[in-house]
Amino acid sequence: MTTPLRLGIAGLGTVGAGVVHIVQRQAALLTARTGRRIEIAAVSARNRNTDRGVRLGEYAWEDDPVVLARRDDVDIFVELMGGADGPAKAATEAAIGAGKDVVTANKAMLAVHGQALAEAAEAAGRALRFEGAVAGGIPVVKALTEGLAGNEVQRVMGVMNGTCNYILTRMEDAGLPYDEVFDEANALGYLEADPALDVGGIDAAHKLSLLAAIAFGTQVDFPSVELEGIERIEIADIEQARDMGFRIKLLGVAQMTGRGLEQRMSPCLVPSGSPLGQLGGGTNMVVLEGDAVGQIVLRGAGAGQGPTASAVMADVADIARGTRLPTFGQPAAGLVRPTPARTATPAPFYLRMELQDKPGALARVAAVLGDCGVSIDRMRQYKHDRATAPVLFVTHKAPRAALDRALAGMAATGVVVGEPVAIRIEQV
Repeated sequence: MTTPLRLGIAGLGTVGAGVVHIVQRQAALLTARTGRRIEIAAVSARNRNTDRGVRLGEYAWEDDPVVLARRDDVDIFVELMGGADGPAKAATEAAIGAGKDVVTANKAMLAVHGQALAEAAEAAGRALRFEGAVAGGIPVVKALTEGLAGNEVQRVMGVMNGTCNYILTRMEDAGLPYDEVFDEANALGYLEADPALDVGGIDAAHKLSLLAAIAFGTQVDFPSVELEGIERIEIADIEQARDMGFRIKLLGVAQMTGRGLEQRMSPCLVPSGSPLGQLGGGTNMVVLEGDAVGQIVLRGAGAGQGPTASAVMADVADIARGTRLPTFGQPAAGLVRPTPARTATPAPFYLRMELQDKPGALARVAAVLGDCGVSIDRMRQYKHDRATAPVLFVTHKAPRAALDRALAGMAATGVVVGEPVAIRIEQV
């Protein structure tokens, strides 16, 4: 009879408890689908006495995840602690060194150390899998590494942070300001301990950099992601976008160009009727474009106990079946570091700014845009009851570099109050 596949799970938070629950509840189904019994040998977490809603008494307990990773009765080390460094990295390295396969949901660790860890795992003949690290329950890593293996991927795009999508959707649906919805999301437990990971776009940028590595056959290059969060989005932006037939989303886009790899994570206006525009609440969506398949859209729960644990167990099941692939779809030792390229594809932009309420202010701003080669498609000035006048521009297509020159020039006019908000309008 085939020997069981034994898991060592480090981290028993929401996702870790979810993995334990699936192994306990779906034991027969997992055996039928993989041909091998999957068991939990040992677990590790910071606090042994926390009630996690699952049975743990039948498993060995290790206070130190590194010790867990090296146990002789562990075949797969399941890393669910989180964090780019510290115990997660040390235990993952220990597991690979001890000849274990590794399954992780840790996008931060892989975005920073993924290349080195992948090279180490592949040199040791071990698997390093991370479906649970990107877009929760959506099988996008498997789609890229397996389903689209015959495609030259042209673009990866998507909404990859459910918290940001919840905040933006809630602002629009309830007509509430950003600060109020932020506090609401925090009270509901949607935000990371460091909220900047969510609203600053960092969490989503980690995920984008991992998908870009698979899609374009390069080393992970998280530091080169052009990054902008949603902190400056106001209810006025939400309302004006809706009036023009758009919705605002924190959108990640990666594509390989003749100049190098473009990666950006930033708020964008997308058509309300598009799949991305219709995406509400905490749901994620990833759009993949290949030369043979065209465009495919993957939509689903981007976080949470069940969806992420489901993705973790998909990796475990593949290893149980004997399926072994390079971490990023191609041997890590052959991946080259990409040439970072700032996004140059022209696009229309939404601009909102406050101008001093005096004659000639609007003309000065329009002149700066024209001097930088940015033409105005439409403009609107709103009623106001203060010393400044809110003004909205929508430009014709322009490179972001030209718009940045214009924004710098506006600051020198002396009529712009504060920093303008500039949001790309993306046709998807």
